[in-house]
Amino acid sequence: MSQWVVWLIIVVLLALIEAMSVNLTTIWFVISGICAIGVSLLTDNYVIQFAVFVVVGVILLITTKPILAKKFNKKHPKTNADRVIGMTGIVTEKITKNKTGEVKIDGKRWTAEANHQIPKDSLIRVTELNGVKLKVERVKEEE
Repeated sequence: MSQWVVWLIIVVLLALIEAMSVNLTTIWFVISGICAIGVSLLTDNYVIQFAVFVVVGVILLITTKPILAKKFNKKHPKTNADRVIGMTGIVTEKITKNKTGEVKIDGKRWTAEANHQIPKDSLIRVTELNGVKLKVERVKEEE
């Protein structure tokens, strides 16, 4: 059996493992295995092929895993509640700097806080979602 066939079998097995897992676990070594297939077509030296497989895999793992981890592993998943950010609503219970109040947005009541006092019946805009509390700011009503 040719050495490139052995590397092809290794690549296919690693790709199957990657397809069955939910995390990026073997993708770097699938790519390095493809590099090893290319090297096996140039030389019959198995040590060189294996070295290319290991070195390329480790380099890819070290250089790309942190980038991909940031992209795919968000600390707080988006929820439907996030859609209220930027929406406007009305204050139903006065909000003071040190005491939460209540606002009504999109037909739902929320606990809200602000950096300044906002009287009842004032128009507000949501700036942040902190757990189940909204951070809001007063919107100047147009006349």
